[in-house]
Amino acid sequence: MDDPTDGHTQQAALAHRSALLQRLRRWARVIGEVIYGMTIYDMVRELEKERGLIERLFVLVLFGDLLGVPIMPPYYALRLLPYIVPHIERWRRSMLRERDFTDLLDQELG
Repeated sequence: MDDPTDGHTQQAALAHRSALLQRLRRWARVIGEVIYGMTIYDMVRELEKERGLIERLFVLVLFGDLLGVPIMPPYYALRLLPYIVPHIERWRRSMLRERDFTDLLDQELG
């Protein structure tokens, strides 16, 4: 017949395996993050900065009228307006924000 302690030992072994598997997954994630940080983290940061600069320039070309810089005919700007509306307020703040010396240093070092 079945031994009642046999079920407890199987549960304990299963719990031990589960805990071990969780630790291994945690270590694998940590090692993956370290390798990511050592290899491509700086490149990803630079690409995100570049994307932000290009996005700001794009919106400036289309909606420079809001700042008094008419560059593009309003017809094309109006066709793209629905895609830009969610980003206009953030863009205006970033374009009108005063830059200081530390911002310039960060751009030069990056």
